[in-house]
Amino acid sequence: MNIKAMKNAQPPTTGPYTILYSVGSKPLINWSRTLNDGEIKRVKDEDIQGSAIELIGSNVMANYIATPVDPKGKLGIQMPFMVLQVKNLKRYFSFEVQVADDKGVQRNFRASNFQSTTRLKSSFCSMPMKLDDGWNQIVIDLADFTKKAYGTNFVEVLRVQIHSNCLIRRIYFGEKAFTQEELPAEYKLFVPWQVKHF
Repeated sequence: MNIKAMKNAQPPTTGPYTILYSVGSKPLINWSRTLNDGEIKRVKDEDIQGSAIELIGSNVMANYIATPVDPKGKLGIQMPFMVLQVKNLKRYFSFEVQVADDKGVQRNFRASNFQSTTRLKSSFCSMPMKLDDGWNQIVIDLADFTKKAYGTNFVEVLRVQIHSNCLIRRIYFGEKAFTQEELPAEYKLFVPWQVKHF
């Protein structure tokens, strides 16, 4: 399934299922853009010898992309493993994921490289994230996060928001954390990169 078809289709229950891929004519077709003092563009990254989406801005919270485009819409992705292939630009960076749990509550998780402690509120959890130099593959088990933070069960992903500052190659979901051997060739970066499991 191509990314454009994602708009009206029910997401699959097995992955990998891509919601952003920097290759193609319109990689951000299903993403809204909020840019107050930043920019977003496609660039060629020398490390991977391929394209990536560059999202930069001096105010991390004021510059971001989000899917679905309609803030009242939902992705409806029932696979709990989210994977981000991002390059560390050695600047502040964060991302947020909104999920629904089995109590019917919307829960928000934010990871950022500019905070040092985890903070938990009734429906919002923010946590520190450490990125290594170069490309990183961030693997998040949303079912585990939801269970540990709130004592409830993950049902589906509602929304994803990526804030500046980073390069993004791909964001995808799966029913499990795929090994490199299980991934199709186009999901591999073919450079030394670090896998981060939260």
